[in-house]
Amino acid sequence: MPFVKLQKNSAYFSRYQVKPRRRREGKTDYYARKRLVAQAKNKYNSPKYRLVVRFTNKQVIVQVVYAKLQGDFVLCAATSKELPRYGIKHGLTNWTAAYATGLLCARRALTKLGLADKYEGVTEPDGTMTLTEALGDDEPRPFKCFLDVGLKRTTTGNRLFGALKGASDGGIFIPHNEKRFPGYDIESKELDAEVLEKYITGGHVAEYMESLEEEDDERFKKQFSTYLADGVGSEDIEEIYTNAYAAIRENPEFVPTEKDTAKWKSESAKFRTAKLTHAERAARVQEKIAAYKASRGDEEEEEAEEEDEE
Repeated sequence: MPFVKLQKNSAYFSRYQVKPRRRREGKTDYYARKRLVAQAKNKYNSPKYRLVVRFTNKQVIVQVVYAKLQGDFVLCAATSKELPRYGIKHGLTNWTAAYATGLLCARRALTKLGLADKYEGVTEPDGTMTLTEALGDDEPRPFKCFLDVGLKRTTTGNRLFGALKGASDGGIFIPHNEKRFPGYDIESKELDAEVLEKYITGGHVAEYMESLEEEDDERFKKQFSTYLADGVGSEDIEEIYTNAYAAIRENPEFVPTEKDTAKWKSESAKFRTAKLTHAERAARVQEKIAAYKASRGDEEEEEAEEEDEE
């Protein structure tokens, strides 16, 4: 029998270190998190902020988060479900919606910190590479964040960088370069500003709508049915987004949705059992005892009849 080396013996298992729960679940990249969260020792416990961008099937979530020993704390947040208030009612998960959500989160954070008037960012985005710069020695420095992508692949043109561009144009200083924006050419190492501007204003969606309408009208009506129901065509998209960006800058405050509590109460009451009083519970017990005695009496009568027959 050939010799087999024992790779994992009892000494190995006695020293085995269980991975953190969110690592076991595949939810957190702790290699990246350690570097995003670690604070400088000479900054006297000043928090290190992260621009957290996450995507679900129905919305984009952008948050400004900082970490403490107790856990993560959210400074401010914005979701693409708020965009219909500004006129963007369709395509709430595309690249342009991510840009609008990032812009909304940035303006909301700066308003909360009192820096919105000093750092307006790029009011008319033209697709060029810009970073928020400090105003001067006597003025407060720009609010600084680092992009937190989670487990997403950082491919060129990813929607993550739409939220990054929106937050950067909103006035937050986020260290980055142009290599992952749509329109960047890896061979010439240059960014095509026209392509990036087209993505910011939703031009890529308008182009796709036009091409799909020409190639397959039936599929076009199915895929863009909600657009057509509201009378939105490919020529209206750029105006919708530019007006939305102006509205976001004018009022980025969060407005909670109105909830119909009366309807919730009526619906939940249908499935909720009423709580009985002490007297009602005692009466119910007596009813059960009486029903049991009645059933026992019937059984005894049947047994007596059977004995008589025998």
